[in-house]
Amino acid sequence: MADRDPEIKLGEDRSEGISWNELMEKDSKTVPDILTEDAYNYRGSDPVPAERYTSEEFAKLERERMWPYVWQFAAREEDLPEAGDYIVYENAGRSFIISRQEDGSIRAFHNVCLHRGRKLRTEDGNADKFICPFHGFAWNKDASFNSMPCRWDFPHLEEDKMDLPKAEVGRWAGYVFIREIGGGPSLEEFLAPLPEHFKRWRHEECATVLRVAKEVPANWKVTMEAFMEAWHTVVTHPQLLPFTGDCNAAYRNWGDNVNANFTPFGVMSPHITEGKGEQWIVDEFIKYNGRSSDNYEAGADPMAITVPEDRTAREALADKMRATYTEQTGYDHSDATDSEVLDALVYNVFPNFGPWGGFMPNIVYRWFPGETPDTCVMEVRILARVKKGDPMPHGAPLKFLTIDQKWTEAPELGVLADVFEQDMDNLPFVQEGLHCSKNGLVNYGNYQEIRIRQFQDTMMKYIDGELGGWKDK
Repeated sequence: MADRDPEIKLGEDRSEGISWNELMEKDSKTVPDILTEDAYNYRGSDPVPAERYTSEEFAKLERERMWPYVWQFAAREEDLPEAGDYIVYENAGRSFIISRQEDGSIRAFHNVCLHRGRKLRTEDGNADKFICPFHGFAWNKDASFNSMPCRWDFPHLEEDKMDLPKAEVGRWAGYVFIREIGGGPSLEEFLAPLPEHFKRWRHEECATVLRVAKEVPANWKVTMEAFMEAWHTVVTHPQLLPFTGDCNAAYRNWGDNVNANFTPFGVMSPHITEGKGEQWIVDEFIKYNGRSSDNYEAGADPMAITVPEDRTAREALADKMRATYTEQTGYDHSDATDSEVLDALVYNVFPNFGPWGGFMPNIVYRWFPGETPDTCVMEVRILARVKKGDPMPHGAPLKFLTIDQKWTEAPELGVLADVFEQDMDNLPFVQEGLHCSKNGLVNYGNYQEIRIRQFQDTMMKYIDGELGGWKDK
């Protein structure tokens, strides 16, 4: 190993490839400051214990000290558009009903009968009243108590104390969040600076057009963290290297809760020493990029996008994307930057919400802990902007894949399914390796894995009681 330059401080090393901001300077449009302002701070280089990913004792601490105190992305507005529509949201040992009210508001409450503890609902639907299928205790859709059979046998139950326990509800840009235990930062404070960044991209005008979840044989953090850095592309996704700037991506982190990874497309990876020209970059992008099935339609024939001699692959792709999105949505995208129609602008909000920025279509990730620390569920939504003037459609239903199924059994994902399967080839063996690790430690890169480091730091603030307030209970 070569000696490290002593003049470079820890955390200041960067790829020798073209930097993200240098690419932004070459953009054909004026790039907004949100994409160029640096937000990185070195957080140390110490390893973390592998038991955070493998231990049931640690998972129990997450359930008790973290999940009840954080804002959780629970639904999209289009999942429950009409009064009486409800969804069942379950995570980390809790079950909630999220119900649309007559005035358009949304309420969330625990999905457990206060008689003998049966879940009131196991599937989404529409109801003005939730009647327990066991004995018939009933609640209104606002969680207020309605009635019970054999009232004479329960003189000890006071009806004004029989409302279902509620959770806080917050709404932003078409997303519905809940928090089990009230207090702490407002949703807007928790999400900052996400609302400011996403003003341009207007997710409130979007609807869920595709939704697939899959059980994964790995811890939820192992799985999530595989999607929080781009540089695994060099080995895990080699087909993407001709058009993906993997190790010259930009990494950002703000405060405790929000971070981002901006990965450029339409440029070769610095790991490729000899390319085959700009047209080759475009052709490989069309075959393998996987961001949108709309892209396949727009360029199913690689010759559908021809790179002029005086243009780059990145410019040609961006021009095509702008024209395609404008035609599909009815909204003018002429001022959208090359980056906003082309790149992977991947944000994460603590602890498990991962929306892509930029213009349509957008990927939205969620990850949930499984029944043991060795399993989880990963969910992928695709949001698309509703065509100008059209009504908001109902969100697409969930397709669930079991642990034995492959992402490719959801062909609606297109080539994204193949990319996810490449990730899945790693994850079970990461989980097994963590269990049998000799030193019991996990190491992170200082820059390219700063999002993971920030997540781990914030998680431990909840576990240790610095955040969340469990010490005061």
